[in-house]
Amino acid sequence: MARIELKGVAKRWGDVTAVEPTDLAIEDGEFVAILGPSGCGKSTTLFMLAGIYVPSDGQILFDGAEVNDVEARDRNVGIVFQSYALYPHMSVLDNIKFPLRFKKVGADEAERRARSAAQLVQVSELLDRRPTQLSGGQQQRVALARALVKEPKLLLLDEPLSNLDASLRLTMRSEIRGLQRKLGVTTILVTHDQVEATTMADRVICMSKGRIEQVGTAEDLYHRPGSLFVASFIGSPPINLLEGSASGRALRVGQAELALAGECGGAVVLGVRPEQITLGSGPLRGRVVDTEAHGRETFYHLDTPLGPLRALEAGAKARFAMGDALTFGLGHGLLFDPDTTRRIDGCVLESAVQ
Repeated sequence: MARIELKGVAKRWGDVTAVEPTDLAIEDGEFVAILGPSGCGKSTTLFMLAGIYVPSDGQILFDGAEVNDVEARDRNVGIVFQSYALYPHMSVLDNIKFPLRFKKVGADEAERRARSAAQLVQVSELLDRRPTQLSGGQQQRVALARALVKEPKLLLLDEPLSNLDASLRLTMRSEIRGLQRKLGVTTILVTHDQVEATTMADRVICMSKGRIEQVGTAEDLYHRPGSLFVASFIGSPPINLLEGSASGRALRVGQAELALAGECGGAVVLGVRPEQITLGSGPLRGRVVDTEAHGRETFYHLDTPLGPLRALEAGAKARFAMGDALTFGLGHGLLFDPDTTRRIDGCVLESAVQ
């Protein structure tokens, strides 16, 4: 397998910068996800690692050796595309064997490796079929087998589950993660789906506008977001972001006075996750604007002295109805600098005063 390094890697198309100069290290055998909205540069980064795009600047290193000028076919990289890109005129077996045409692999060895890869992803009974005779999930498995048949140093997954229905996505998330652990192959998943990223990857690389916003575990990004972008992009329902003004240990947000742990001053943005709002008790008063049943949870829209808030509470049955007045309290909250958009270290919400 391979340790991957990016040193000042950037990609430009004329005057447009798709990826800002980036430094990143991915350890041998690690599973990382590059997460971000459309146009953030995540797929461009993946295509540079695959050898499809050449970096405008910087170095890409596999186990310490630069691969910038190494052709894609010579990098020993397996890639699964969003569209699967299977050849419709070939059988499943021939599709899986196809990458071995570019390697010095004998016919018998190619057959053995293709059948072994098919068994890994549970498509052995489909080897004589054509791609048009397969379901979306089966096509995805064949594409994965084709990527693994080369016994790659690096496995790249470009939105591999986006064409599957919700229940199949859940199954394939678990299967791909289990397969990666079994093989120990260094793997990079590109996705805009935070659930895929946070449930499958050891670490998540969150990107925005061509640059890395934060790298960390799912817990890091959720509980300790480094910026307003990460705080708002990670989490569903999304975090509440409220403009306020701090002075020492006091924070004014709308018509409410809040207490801080730690001191800061000036304009700030307060971030409170919906589940950090306690309904039915606390020093603040509000009114229920709307409710949404989310199965095991209930989602509330509130009108409050702080401004509009979203609150999440466990339980399939709503305790409060539209129009109800209620009291509430705020739990843990984070503060951000509105100018730099970065989180303010050492200063968090402690309690609501009134």
